[in-house]
Amino acid sequence: MTYLEASRKKAEALRSREHVRILALETSCDETAAAVIEDGRRILSNVVFSQIDLHELYGGVVPEIASRAHMEACDRVVDEALSQAGMGLRDADALAVTYGPGLVGALLTGVNCMKGLAFAAEKPLIPVNHIEGHVSANFLTHPDLEPPFLCLVVSGGHSHLVEVAGYGEYHLIGQTVDDAAGEAFDKAARVLGLPYPGGPRIDALAEEGDPGFLSLPHPKLEGRYDVSFSGVKTAFLNAVHGMEQRGEKLPKADLAASFRFAVCDQLAEKAERLLRDRIAAGARPVMALAGGVSANRELRRRMAALCEGLGVRLVMPRLDLCTDNGAMIGAAAYYQLMKGEIAGLELNAVPALRFV
Repeated sequence: MTYLEASRKKAEALRSREHVRILALETSCDETAAAVIEDGRRILSNVVFSQIDLHELYGGVVPEIASRAHMEACDRVVDEALSQAGMGLRDADALAVTYGPGLVGALLTGVNCMKGLAFAAEKPLIPVNHIEGHVSANFLTHPDLEPPFLCLVVSGGHSHLVEVAGYGEYHLIGQTVDDAAGEAFDKAARVLGLPYPGGPRIDALAEEGDPGFLSLPHPKLEGRYDVSFSGVKTAFLNAVHGMEQRGEKLPKADLAASFRFAVCDQLAEKAERLLRDRIAAGARPVMALAGGVSANRELRRRMAALCEGLGVRLVMPRLDLCTDNGAMIGAAAYYQLMKGEIAGLELNAVPALRFV
């Protein structure tokens, strides 16, 4: 019997088990993270090794450095995750790993690590889409949450409004037509000379500034729920360069606050439009946030005020589950396992893997 045939039989048996524990690994970018998740909702352990110090010198993630750091850290974070959960590898019912989207070398490191462990331990292996993991982080923070619900997915590479119709079932409603929100934040931070990682630095600095200092464009798009950040970014860059050329001292806190407001205003406006449309159609929607930018303080405040005003339930991952982590991968993996979605040893990294 081949590994995949044996894994399918074991996965089928797990679907009727009262409790299932999954060891998950995330290595899509610059965090090596492992976790043990029970039943897709309970965190037994969650270990994150950050590479920020390694990449800060270069102002962004260097793929080769990231891959090498993952190679050195994978065994350690997996061992620590198992230790914190009070179990060994044989005690895990299944293994899960992010296989895309992300940096190809980083993804390959994690995929190969977990393929080897799954084969050696004779455990089913579950391939997880990184963005599905971000959405699933909400199940860990809000154990009572069930589909269907709406979700604003905002990260370094994604800005989507989706309907989560079921576990692993997503319908695209709106998206960015150019840059993602997280990418825009990182580029704005670079213009201001802020260190890596740029998004959190912009957010922290903006708390001290005036969001009305600089007026930035608010694009009008054909797609009712689409967003665009390219023009906002260009206008911001031109404004900053103009001040520098005139020899003016940059009021960085005010500039950061103005840029943050412009990005979050677009996101909140399109979310409000969607919610009002659904309410007008007689629905009682639930709204969720997901992705690294869901940690942004202005966005969380705006969405909280919006949903309170509309009488809509808002769910957001707790802050440590907004950024990349293994727990979210384990949560998503559980529901894939329940549908029998497992991988064989031919599993490969897919750096441009689509979400919807």
